[in-house]
Amino acid sequence: MTDAERLTLAVEIAREAGEMIREARERQTFGHRYKQGRELVTDVDVAVDTHIGKRLEAAFPEEARLSEELAPEREVLGGETPLWVVDPVDGTVNFAHGLHHVAVSIAWAVAGRVRIGVVHAPFLGETFTALTGQGAQRNGQPIQASRIGNLERSLVGTGFPYRRDSRPPLMRRLTAVLERCQDVRRNGSAALDLCDVACGRLDAYYESVSPWDFAAGWLIAREAGALTGHLYPCPAGFPEDLFGENLLVTSPGIHRELGELLRRADAGERTAW
Repeated sequence: MTDAERLTLAVEIAREAGEMIREARERQTFGHRYKQGRELVTDVDVAVDTHIGKRLEAAFPEEARLSEELAPEREVLGGETPLWVVDPVDGTVNFAHGLHHVAVSIAWAVAGRVRIGVVHAPFLGETFTALTGQGAQRNGQPIQASRIGNLERSLVGTGFPYRRDSRPPLMRRLTAVLERCQDVRRNGSAALDLCDVACGRLDAYYESVSPWDFAAGWLIAREAGALTGHLYPCPAGFPEDLFGENLLVTSPGIHRELGELLRRADAGERTAW
């Protein structure tokens, strides 16, 4: 199967998953629990993940899968086996609260390099796609990242971890960005934040997330012309496309400057702007 055919199938599966999510919202009958006492998981997350897994297993029985909900096997990240990286409901808290920033994220990687990305937002009516070397699209139309070169006029997206004790250090970053940039948005879906960078709605995004949260959106943003990277070097032997710590994805014109701003904030430095 060609990469283009794989992409077509991934879009089909993502839209099926999106319909399941829409129907569950309408019925309002789903239960929920908390992983480790803090991270919300609904019955819909598990049902959608199961559906995607069955569809991928039927089409690609020899290929590995990394998913948030069903026994994630992180050791597959560094392997040579083709790998599907899935988040069935990115933005679970948004979903449970009736908000629209919810997405299905499906990526396909080979030897740690993401080659296919699909992010489908069922409540927004948008499907973002990318193939390595072939650009990115929204609903079948080409998209392009922002070309802004002025940090002061940049709109920046980010998010925060579920663990409250992990948040205070990140407030230094947030303060620095609010003092230097136009404003900040926190929409609750890393996949859609990355797609917003891809189509120029956001000029930048930074956060630390899991592989399933960002793998598809990372490729989509890169193929749309954004610079994708990390604030600090990735661990040796760990594929960059699947390492979710300290992501930085921006318009090319502000990547270096925003990275320096965030690293200074991490170090506790305060520079007069």
